[in-house]
Amino acid sequence: MSTPRYDTLISPEQLQALQAAGTPLMVFDCSFDLMKPAAGAAQYLELHIAGAVYASLDEALSAPHGLPGKDGAVVVAHDDGVPASGGRHPLPSREKFAIWLSSVGFSNGMQAVVYDRNGANYCGRLWWMLQWMGHEAVAVLDGGLQAWQATGGAVAQGEEPAHFQSNFVPSEPRVALVGTQQVAAGLGAARQTLIDARAGARYRGEVEPLDPIAGHIPGALNRPFAENIGPDGKFKPAAQLRAEFETLLAGRDPSTVVHQCGSGVSALPNLLAMRIAGLGSTALYAGSWSEWSNTPGLPTRQGAAP
Repeated sequence: MSTPRYDTLISPEQLQALQAAGTPLMVFDCSFDLMKPAAGAAQYLELHIAGAVYASLDEALSAPHGLPGKDGAVVVAHDDGVPASGGRHPLPSREKFAIWLSSVGFSNGMQAVVYDRNGANYCGRLWWMLQWMGHEAVAVLDGGLQAWQATGGAVAQGEEPAHFQSNFVPSEPRVALVGTQQVAAGLGAARQTLIDARAGARYRGEVEPLDPIAGHIPGALNRPFAENIGPDGKFKPAAQLRAEFETLLAGRDPSTVVHQCGSGVSALPNLLAMRIAGLGSTALYAGSWSEWSNTPGLPTRQGAAP
C-alpha cells in the first residue's frame, strides 16, 4: 500500500500517521507577526511541533528588504539574485530559495507540512512557494498549532538539532505567478478577476497601517482571508467554500482569478481555499498592493466594490 501524499490540507491525525509510518517528511513552523517581526521566532522557541523547522517570512521566505523587484533598478547590492517579485515581501529568486531548502535538509522526496498559529495567514506562503519550486507534496496543517495541541501531538521548546544539508532541485512551477505589468494589462478585461484578501477597511481605503497609499486596485473584489476559516479554527468544508467563492465571482470564470493582498502573503489562504473548493489552480500577484501603490502611473480606488 503506497504512502498517501498531501497537497492541500492535512489533519493532525494524518500527520501523526505519517510520522508513525516513518514517512520522509519535514514540518515547518511559519508563525509570524507583521507588526512585530521578531515575534514569530520567539513564539517558535516558546513552543512548536516537535522536530519542526522555523521558516521566517522575512528571512527565509522573502528577498532582503530594500532590494526592489525585477522590474526596478537595483539600488542595494546583495548576492542573493534578483527577486522574483516586488513589494514589501518580495519573493526570493528560485535559486536562493532552493539554497535555503537545502540548508535545512529538505529534499525532493519529502512530504512537507506547513503550519502557523495565525489562522493559516503565513504558512500559505511556504505552501505556495514549494509548489512554485515544482514540489507537489506540501500541505497546510488544518487548524495549525492549536489543532495539533488539541489532539495531543508532541511539542517542544527551544532550538531543534540541525539537519544534514540536502540538495533540493527545483523543477517546473506548479503555480502561476504574475507581475504588475500583467495585472495592469488585464484591468477591466474578462480574462482577469482580482481578489483582494485584505480586511474590508483596508480594501476600502479607510485605514492603511502598512503601505503609504490607502485603497485597492480598481475592479478588485474583496474576500478577507479570515473568511475561509470556520469557528473551529480550521478551513470551512469544501462545499461551503465553493458556494462562497461562486457567490463572490458572480458568474466570472474561476480560472481568471488572480489573488492579491498587501504584500502577497495573506492572499494565499484564498488561493488554497479555492483549490480545496475544487475551483482549480489560480494565480498570485505577489507584489500586491505594496508594489502596485508604489508604481507610478497606476490607478487606485477607494470605497466599496463597484
